[in-house]
Amino acid sequence: MTFSFSPVPDDPCLADLVPRLRAYLDGELAQYEHDNGITHTSRLTRADLEPVWKRCRELGFYGIHLPEEYGGQALTYTQLAVLKEEVSASGRVLGHSVLGDMGGPLRAGDILRHATPRQLDTHLLPLVRGERACCFSLTEADAGSDVRAMRTTAVRDGDGYRLTGHKVFSSAGPFADFAIVVARMADAEESYSAFLVDLDSPGCRVTDGATPMSGEHIESDIVLDDCRVPGAALLGEEGKGLRIALGRVTVNRLLHCPSAIGAARRALRLTRDRALSRTVNGKPLLALQAIQHKLADMAADLYAARSMTYAALAALDRGDDVRTEAFMCKLFVAESAFRLLDQAVQIHGKDGLTQGHEIEYLFRRMRMFRVLTGTSEIQRNGIAKGLATLA
Repeated sequence: MTFSFSPVPDDPCLADLVPRLRAYLDGELAQYEHDNGITHTSRLTRADLEPVWKRCRELGFYGIHLPEEYGGQALTYTQLAVLKEEVSASGRVLGHSVLGDMGGPLRAGDILRHATPRQLDTHLLPLVRGERACCFSLTEADAGSDVRAMRTTAVRDGDGYRLTGHKVFSSAGPFADFAIVVARMADAEESYSAFLVDLDSPGCRVTDGATPMSGEHIESDIVLDDCRVPGAALLGEEGKGLRIALGRVTVNRLLHCPSAIGAARRALRLTRDRALSRTVNGKPLLALQAIQHKLADMAADLYAARSMTYAALAALDRGDDVRTEAFMCKLFVAESAFRLLDQAVQIHGKDGLTQGHEIEYLFRRMRMFRVLTGTSEIQRNGIAKGLATLA
């Protein structure tokens, strides 16, 4: 087997999709970003993103993982992961909007099957078409890994509910039309419900969220002050909100890994090219054995991370229980991608330390991945729990 930066499985569907996706990412989308001066630190607006959503829907990328009845191609998890890796490896700023990660079908997750016909018509099908956008509001200042510590409450009010609380880190909040809000039922013990909340509802405010270390302006706080929502806003059954919110946690944990792998893949390619083009004492940087060894370790980390992730995805596609494997993948991918980026910064030298350089941005982004979607410590807890149940 020959190591490749961008392997594509022997899959007729992907053999068609991947070249078309790369052509769009490197061509039309790259030109769109250039023409509009869009960078990783730009304050994106709905006007920036909506043309990308609609164009990607026309090309068949937006929501491509969905069942055919919703305009998708019913991709396997492995096929979707390959596309997510390709998007991330392209380095496009707006890559998060191509498949629907930023406020679109991928952000909505598995809620389609919990929705009523009315919710599908008013909220979710317009989202699939790129006409509306959503954010997911679960996290609070003191309720991250321990989501049951949330203080946002829902109180029954006639035929509706009143919501009060403060959600943070609602990705896509700055451009969303509605939020999927999970709240504690005020009159019940350990009971949580999920609601579709229109963000222009009275008593609901969208405020600037904290700017993450990546520098991206994609987060909002959702502040609910006695916000009344109709009974029709209840998503699924009352008291089943956490089950809805966390129901695909294993799948989501695995599907975050290809994006990190794609970023690491791009970093390795950029660093290899840097080592070939940069000269020291009249010779390429790559002529130094110390640099060769660093690149070798980076390539080995990438190969191992990719191999274990796709092995777990293949098992998931077969219907296997991969909870422990998902914890392992998230842990190893996060830690190895960060090691890879640390070496990339080292090899790039001053440029790797300079704000605005892509390697510097990727380093910050991969540092975040060790915390986001569950810290490395949380992943280790999950692995240990899985080991304890082995026969």
